Amino acid sequence: MGNRAFRYRAYLTEDQFELAMKTVGSCRYVYNKALEYRNIIYQNERVSVSYSKLSEWLTGLKNELPWLREVDSIALQQSLRHLNTAFKNFFDRKQGAPKFKSKHTSRWSYTTMRVNNNLRIEEGFLVMPKLGKVRILPVRDVPDGWKLKHAVLTIERDNTVYISCCFEYDDVPVSYTPDISRAIGLDYKSDGFYADSEGNICGSPKYFRKAQDILTKRQRGLRHKKKGSKNYEKQKIKIAKAYRHVSNQRKDFCHKQSAKTANSYDIVCVEDLDIKEMAGKDFGNGKATLDNGYGMFLKFLEYKLSDRGKVLIKVDRWFPSSQTCHVCGNTDSELKDLKIRHWVCPVCGTSHDRDINAAMNILQEGLREYMRDTA
Repeated sequence: MGNRAFRYRAYLTEDQFELAMKTVGSCRYVYNKALEYRNIIYQNERVSVSYSKLSEWLTGLKNELPWLREVDSIALQQSLRHLNTAFKNFFDRKQGAPKFKSKHTSRWSYTTMRVNNNLRIEEGFLVMPKLGKVRILPVRDVPDGWKLKHAVLTIERDNTVYISCCFEYDDVPVSYTPDISRAIGLDYKSDGFYADSEGNICGSPKYFRKAQDILTKRQRGLRHKKKGSKNYEKQKIKIAKAYRHVSNQRKDFCHKQSAKTANSYDIVCVEDLDIKEMAGKDFGNGKATLDNGYGMFLKFLEYKLSDRGKVLIKVDRWFPSSQTCHVCGNTDSELKDLKIRHWVCPVCGTSHDRDINAAMNILQEGLREYMRDTA
């Protein structure tokens, strides 16, 4: 079985929006209280609390706080499951210890599951527990045989609402054999987007930099308003809208570029980069790295290739793609200096563009790994 999510723009009434915000706050409250409860139990008894124990604890909490019964009970249970997952990832050393959620910094969302057909899609509407019929903007038809499993309602900072519906379907493997001749290598380019092994440069639209004047003006306007006033809150929403617009532009660009690449090539070779680390202080170009959205592009590209029966190969990030001549294989450690954008190989005399040469090396190394794994 496979899973696929469709994201819908939702239009809530005032009462529905108020209840959704209350549900988000209640889930955050339950998550924080459960985290506090688990921490106290561990400090006193040195034991970890199971989900079943937390579920019993939640029942007692509802008796103490009747307002918790006003919201979706399944959403409260899911907040406990999210906490359990956070602890599991912590014990597996996949992430740090779970932290308390803040109203100001955490994501405004909650998850509800389908139980006894309480979650279903009707014509132009999504029926949800407690909220009832929510008007949605259909972006695509749900294929026959797909079953709705759960939904995640998210409230953005500009008060727009999105609902992501997860469907389960029979995952039938795609019978397609990738053609090695339809392969390409991509090298990340911080001042653009990427360079490919065919000598092309894909430039980045740099949406955030283009929107900086608007953001500066709106943030300056926020500074001159009294904190907590209605005008202050209105200005915050205007700023959030500008940020959401930039985010949507970047996501749209990554979707279109990844779809174009997945349709044109059977094998795509890239470097396994740590984008978060590259956006840190050590590299000095964090704004450009985050504005590019290259990590998002790779995620989109991976599942689009997989859906078509094609392959994404990630070459080790320590492979010296920028320091090696793709013609003769000569390696020069002095080329680690990122300021060197063009160089001539001292062995074979070939003139290289740093990024295009790196993309060619990534292609060669990726195909070598692919042939080794499929042999």
